[in-house]
Amino acid sequence: MSSAPSPPPSPGADTGSGADVLLGPADVRELAAALGVRPTKQRGQNFVIDANTVRRIVRTARVGPKDVVVEVGPGLGSLTLALLQEAAWVTAVEIDDVLAAALPATVAARLPGRADRFTLVHHDAMRIAELPGPEPTALVANLPYNVAVPVLLHMLATFPSIEHGLVMVQAEVADRLAAEPGSKVYGVPSVKAAWYAEVRRAGAIGRNVFWPAPNVDSGLVSLVRRDPPRTGATRREVFAVVDAAFAQRRKTLRAALAGWAGSAAAAEAALTAAGVDPRARGESLTIEDFAAIAERKGTTSA
Repeated sequence: MSSAPSPPPSPGADTGSGADVLLGPADVRELAAALGVRPTKQRGQNFVIDANTVRRIVRTARVGPKDVVVEVGPGLGSLTLALLQEAAWVTAVEIDDVLAAALPATVAARLPGRADRFTLVHHDAMRIAELPGPEPTALVANLPYNVAVPVLLHMLATFPSIEHGLVMVQAEVADRLAAEPGSKVYGVPSVKAAWYAEVRRAGAIGRNVFWPAPNVDSGLVSLVRRDPPRTGATRREVFAVVDAAFAQRRKTLRAALAGWAGSAAAAEAALTAAGVDPRARGESLTIEDFAAIAERKGTTSA
């Protein structure tokens, strides 16, 4: 693959402190044009063109000089450059061939003094199993809307060293991830994310900071790693209960979990043993409740 064009170095690039190190709207469009890149809906590509937004993301993520950050879908490098100004190390995971080839040159041109703290991994984040260099302590990413939840859950499961993170996702997805039990939008993403982390909404992002502008607003979601619930069940077993409960969310848990347990009676026995009302519905349960149910599958006579 031939080397990709890169933007010219900016004043302040040697120290990494100059404001114009970051990519602005003209920089993003010029770099995209030089690379022949046209953002695609298939990969959910909406590039951030506002330097203040990436500064806000890094600040809200509380990235510090000891952090090793993994960034998913860096695109042209808008957020990458801001992360490199603050973190000890940044590893970016990019699936797009052209973007992956171009990003190291962009970093070297705009932040030459920190280029040795950057690693590019050309891979699908949904399939990645290991990363080069030091273990990541933080996940910060502008996640493609169509794969945001599975990518987030995969990264949290695969890299337990991630202590905290901040992801920018579609506003509706942000609401679901941060929802509490009892909320109308509480569901599978909410429960599974809670297995790994304390999750909260950390702000809203307008459409005009992206190119091209998406048809929906975005939201910031903050994550702080927590210990999973104490249970004798595995994560896979707990998540199987979660999936079953929300597959038929209008049904009571006794009915919704009948297939999972083997019968409605067996489901009721497991629920009762876990201290959960069989007439309840999945949206009222915490991750701890689901773990308790999973642990009691088959341990009582139906």
